[in-house]
Amino acid sequence: MPTTAPTDPVQTVGAPSVRAEDEWLPEAEAHRERVEALTAGHRERASAGEPHPVEDFLFSYYRFRPGQLARWHPGAGVVLLGGAARERLDWRGYAAWTADDGREGVVVDPAAVAASQSRRLGHVRDVVAATRGRTPELGCFGLHEWAMVHGSASDPSVLRHERQPLRLGAAGTDAVVEEGARRGWLRCTHVDAFRFYPPSAVALSPLEPTRETQPALEQPGCLHAGMDLYRAAFLLVPLAPSSLVLEAFLHARAIRELDMRASPYDLSRYGREPVRVETAEGRAQYAAEQRALAARGQLLRDALLPLLDAVVTDG
Repeated sequence: MPTTAPTDPVQTVGAPSVRAEDEWLPEAEAHRERVEALTAGHRERASAGEPHPVEDFLFSYYRFRPGQLARWHPGAGVVLLGGAARERLDWRGYAAWTADDGREGVVVDPAAVAASQSRRLGHVRDVVAATRGRTPELGCFGLHEWAMVHGSASDPSVLRHERQPLRLGAAGTDAVVEEGARRGWLRCTHVDAFRFYPPSAVALSPLEPTRETQPALEQPGCLHAGMDLYRAAFLLVPLAPSSLVLEAFLHARAIRELDMRASPYDLSRYGREPVRVETAEGRAQYAAEQRALAARGQLLRDALLPLLDAVVTDG
């Protein structure tokens, strides 16, 4: 997992940078080709109706389709010249631009993005800003996925991936959750993980996160908090450059890999070796990978916050 800043730093909202058509069109095409290669498997499985529990999750959980991810945007403060650019006047968030010398192009209009998304992005900004200022907590060991299936022997409906067997069986999975509760590891801070807990797991949890308490509880060590940076990025489209959105997508995909490898499910048929968090060695491995992902997430927050601040007004 890289720990450097996202590629192609975010353009600041201010004086525009003007790009000729023969400069930006190849970049747009290269982005499209890269995304299509990354999503080819998902698109093939979607046509066949054969979902993959790891690789397809981002497209079922988040409302951002592969075609949207493949559409290139330069981001804030960049003027695109040429006939191909004029087509973007029919796209949400773009406005016409004319230079003093008569050149015509298009540029992202932050006000249009704010008008369409500011209500949602206000909460997102509050969560991202609060999380950026906190130290990662690394003591949960991914037990949120285990807690979600607690009590599955008596209530099979809690199995979110019913096609995948549990590595330790129902009783063994419950034992890991209950030991985690006794040892203070079952401390989920993320509302969108906790909301899938069955009542038996809720009773074991010392926290009950809600949407209202999310800014107060979210912390950068949480895998789901890092995954949700992808949502923050695509909600900012087209203000966010596609380079940043793709970075957030790749980050979320890496998180999903760890999340499911550390889960109670047996994913050996998909070539995924488990991170055995029921053992001391597995917990150490999980915490090390979690730490690296948390560092990467903080860099993404640094890139997202100026854009969130540009479209969200308090009050």
